[in-house]
Amino acid sequence: MIRQLDLFAGPVVAFDAGFSGVRRHELAHGAWVEHQPGWVSGHDRLFDELERGLDWRAEKRHMYDRTVAVPRLLASVPAEGAGQPIIEQMRQALSARYGEDFVRLMAALYRDGHDSVAWHGDTTARDMDQALVATVSLGEPRRFLLRPAEGGRSIALPAGRGDLIVMGGTCQRTWRHAIPKVAHAGPRIALMFRPAWFGGY
Repeated sequence: MIRQLDLFAGPVVAFDAGFSGVRRHELAHGAWVEHQPGWVSGHDRLFDELERGLDWRAEKRHMYDRTVAVPRLLASVPAEGAGQPIIEQMRQALSARYGEDFVRLMAALYRDGHDSVAWHGDTTARDMDQALVATVSLGEPRRFLLRPAEGGRSIALPAGRGDLIVMGGTCQRTWRHAIPKVAHAGPRIALMFRPAWFGGY
């Protein structure tokens, strides 16, 4: 079944609430990842609405002995406003499929190939036995990389143009994920759905 919302006029934004194209990849150490290319259709319109309508902010982080700029912009996704109500419908569909209430929602804007995120497991989740994180990618695709926490060969999944990636099991604890820098890339927005254990960035 495809649930959809006509946002005033123009392309229809829709998503596959039946998850008919999702594929699971079993990883080592009890981790898994599910991937569905093009889970959201009409994603360009949703990207444009979020890029214009969210309150994007730049952040800084302490690393070792210095403070550095976070190489992407971040925003909260309010219950009303840009992207709604279809984002709430996505949240409900994800919660129903995975049996976990995804109550924390954040967005990250990767403006170009210089924006990135280093190898990491999500804060708090990397100390949990198991955790779920769902990401919907809008805009131009980037490589979403996964590799075992102790090191080893990485796995690459496309992340853009409405793709859905869900990490589960021990993935946050026993694996690491990243979006590496590239020479050239168009803008991408990541919508990240997390359960209540997530308290912030």
